[in-house]
Amino acid sequence: MRAGVVVAAACAAFLLDQASKWYVLLALDLRERLAIDVAPPFLRFTLAWNTGANFGFAADIGRGVWITAALAISVGLAIWSQKMPQVWRRASVGLLIGGALGNALDRAIHGAVFDFLNMSCCGIRNPYAFNVADVCIFAGAAGLILLDGSDKQRA
Repeated sequence: MRAGVVVAAACAAFLLDQASKWYVLLALDLRERLAIDVAPPFLRFTLAWNTGANFGFAADIGRGVWITAALAISVGLAIWSQKMPQVWRRASVGLLIGGALGNALDRAIHGAVFDFLNMSCCGIRNPYAFNVADVCIFAGAAGLILLDGSDKQRA
């Protein structure tokens, strides 16, 4: 069943994203603390709310547009994935869907996406934050690009 891999990867990405957000926002009380040094200077939890896309792009178009776009793209990806014979490409689509739905739920609940992972290195301070859903979206997109379908792996 081709949909099983997509659903499993999407559920794993979504649940990991939402669990990490719950833990950092509520259990670690990032809303009050604003920042927590985890492994300075490399990893810091920093409270950030994003109403737009990457780096706040198009923040003024409204959360309903972003939620609708995430849902429509997720449905399109799910349909497209059913034509993919490679299991890893379908898993990549699942990561994309799970990440998109995790961020869409944030928009529905909070009005913005909750970002908290801030990574810096080598004396360069990164002002931007991201979340587990963003990591899943990136990994899913990278998987679709790198696992271009030329291999003969079937499942």
